[in-house]
Amino acid sequence: MTYHHLSVLVHRQAEKYGDKVALKYRDYETAQWIPISWKQFSGTVRQAANAFVALGVEEQENIGIFSQNKPEWFYVDFGAFANRAVTIPFYATSSPAQAQYIINDAQIRFLFVGEQYQYDAAFSVFGFCSSLQQLIIFDRSVVKDPRDVSSIYFDEFMATGEGLPHNDTVEERTERASYDDLANILYTSGTTGEPKGVMLHHSCYLEQFHTHDDRLTTMSDKDVSMNFLPLTHVFEKAWCYLCIHKGVQICINLRPADIQTTIKEIRPTLMCSVPRFWEKVYAGVQEKINETTGLKKALMLDAIRVGRIHNLDYLRLGKTPPVMNQLKYKFYEKTIYSLLKKTIGIENGNFFPTAGAAVPDEINEFVHSVGINMVVGYGLTESTATVSCTLPVGYDIGSVGVVLPGIEVKIGEDNEILLRGKTITKGYYKKAEATAAAIEPDGWFHTGDAGYFKNGQLFLTERIKDLFKTSNGKYVAPQALETKLVIDRYIDQIAIIADQRKFVSALIVPVYGFVKEYAKEKGIEYKDMTELLQHPKIVGLFRARIDTLQQQFAHYEQIKRFTLLPEPFSMERGELTNTLKLKRAVVAKNYSEQIEKMYEESEK
Repeated sequence: MTYHHLSVLVHRQAEKYGDKVALKYRDYETAQWIPISWKQFSGTVRQAANAFVALGVEEQENIGIFSQNKPEWFYVDFGAFANRAVTIPFYATSSPAQAQYIINDAQIRFLFVGEQYQYDAAFSVFGFCSSLQQLIIFDRSVVKDPRDVSSIYFDEFMATGEGLPHNDTVEERTERASYDDLANILYTSGTTGEPKGVMLHHSCYLEQFHTHDDRLTTMSDKDVSMNFLPLTHVFEKAWCYLCIHKGVQICINLRPADIQTTIKEIRPTLMCSVPRFWEKVYAGVQEKINETTGLKKALMLDAIRVGRIHNLDYLRLGKTPPVMNQLKYKFYEKTIYSLLKKTIGIENGNFFPTAGAAVPDEINEFVHSVGINMVVGYGLTESTATVSCTLPVGYDIGSVGVVLPGIEVKIGEDNEILLRGKTITKGYYKKAEATAAAIEPDGWFHTGDAGYFKNGQLFLTERIKDLFKTSNGKYVAPQALETKLVIDRYIDQIAIIADQRKFVSALIVPVYGFVKEYAKEKGIEYKDMTELLQHPKIVGLFRARIDTLQQQFAHYEQIKRFTLLPEPFSMERGELTNTLKLKRAVVAKNYSEQIEKMYEESEK
């Protein structure tokens, strides 16, 4: 395998693949997927690189991208790398205050913005950001503020690079590009405290290419990858760079809500996802089974049982399944499994990397039982994504797989996972104290995650920071409970409360549609959602479901009381990060009344 620096990667792939399709995106006006060849991709990147020189961008300068996923994102990324500049992604959903913090921290002069929301958010803080000189707008339909005299549209920016007037400068800079250069600064979402800018150098990505080539041996330039996680997230970003390195076609889903449609249109062989995606697939199948009766239901249940024996009890352990099981499996493969995969749009699937949170065992077993090759992994922004992932044979359900070659992992105090290797960040941008607290002088990085090794595989237990201590001195891991409960078809979101409390309680956001259906079935009358969620029959339904799911937990870990919330946790109120992780301190503050009530009532 040949390895190229990110500053020239697209051009070298264009020499190799020419007119083959590199990227695709959906044009919403025509409802067509627009292909972009490797040759076009390379030409546009060169033009963008020249436009950066015209703009006055310096080597190792920080460039901001505040947008949802778009092809332009890649042009800016690779055009910047050709100039040895650094790109800093913002989540498309970032608030004006979050954007302001990053602009000021990284002293950004030029910020690329996607659509109206990002433009408005960036323009509203322009006056509070002394470094900011110009916004460059991807989407032509964005309406500029009448007071705005400096912003330009992306096509105007690109026009300054037409005919490559500054190509000599670009080539000189590319010549100087080194693996020691900084490539990205990725700001962590900050579930506690202010965000920290994780520095990822070109060497981090080079090493990830090496280790993934070694591990993901079935990935090739015949694959098609669906990109729907935000490119701000290290998982998707590092994955897309790897896809470009491998010559994989990337199809960009521009609107997150459309993923169910776009996946059926593209029918990808690869797709990064988070457990929530598979939880929804599982909930959909469970719902289907619950609605079905007679022979059809029996067949569906038998198909999952047969698949489980075939894939988990035998193939996973490197053993040959019994002949009868093989015959049954082949029958279901042609009928039930293929129908399920077609319905999702993944019948051509090669493998599907999944990370970002714990995968509940039930989901993991189900996905493998129906023949979907989900590869579970573990990684952080600070480790340039993947640290470990499951192998096709020999993996244990519940593990996050085998550590990638070239990365050292050891278990420290409080069972904390420590990492060392070339993919690990050199530190946090302009935060010497935070860097010193996280990275030891001999290079070991503290992840803040607890875990253990068993059968050569890594298992995660909890976020150390998230551990709660009850007033009785017992430790409770909220994530373990939340992961277990969120697979229930009636539960959408859950926040465990236990810190310095006598017992464990929970705030639960139900799946409102299912609750309404249940109320209809049971003839429950109600004025609004608040009244419905307080109805004894609804509370009883949730009580029974929670008690069934939490049986495996120790008595002191189990939920004693819960409150059903009439509206979901939201980013707007600061309860969720941009990656939809709970900000526990904000939730505790916003719902302090409801929480206190649960503990008062128990004392009566």
